[in-house]
Amino acid sequence: MRPNWSILKLIALILCISVAYGFSEMRNQRRGIAGTRVIFVGDENYYLTEDAVNKLLIQNIGTLPKLDKEKIVLNTVESAVQAHDMVKNAQIFMSLNGQLSAKITQRKPIGRISGDYPYYLDDEGKKMPLSPNYAARVPLLSGHITKQSLQGAYLILQEANRDDFLKANLIGIRIAGDDEFSLLLRSRDFAVKIGSATALTEKFKNFKAFYAKALQDNSLNHYRLVNLEFNGQVVCTKI
Repeated sequence: MRPNWSILKLIALILCISVAYGFSEMRNQRRGIAGTRVIFVGDENYYLTEDAVNKLLIQNIGTLPKLDKEKIVLNTVESAVQAHDMVKNAQIFMSLNGQLSAKITQRKPIGRISGDYPYYLDDEGKKMPLSPNYAARVPLLSGHITKQSLQGAYLILQEANRDDFLKANLIGIRIAGDDEFSLLLRSRDFAVKIGSATALTEKFKNFKAFYAKALQDNSLNHYRLVNLEFNGQVVCTKI
């Protein structure tokens, strides 16, 4: 029987390609890391710098040029970066050219707690340390600071951040008890007492209606307290 040269040539070609691929894969596995890349996600990227992320990577994987990339356990590195106080989420991955990439979402503060040891409250209601790189312009929380009162303040901040007017004008929350809150507004001398952190949508709606009417009447400067504690009512105390 005469050999089928077409089939033999095809087999030989496949073998050559396989061998070449194998050598290429072995060479690629032995190659070290070709640098790092830091990708920040979102618009809150002020609290952790690219240099700080690179230092975290080096601390957990060693000196890059001398390191075999096959020895890196990406999940371990990812967990270490994720544990940083300013990191909300981290994804660590390796590109085909050997570059180690870190995709970082930073935490977002929504309030700042005053005191001897100030800190932030983030958008998940968790404590967040201050950053040496940037000071967030967020409402200041003061007074009776407890775990319970911070839960109420967190609800207020969440609701306020969904409203353009309050987001632009709220500068502070004064806490008188575990469930007793007053708001401080930009360029206004009066406090807005809301009592407990309940029925916030209705309370804020009533307040904005009062504010618009008082602004039209040019009477906002006549009040020292606006009380929203009573259902469906806005009770004002004049100066």
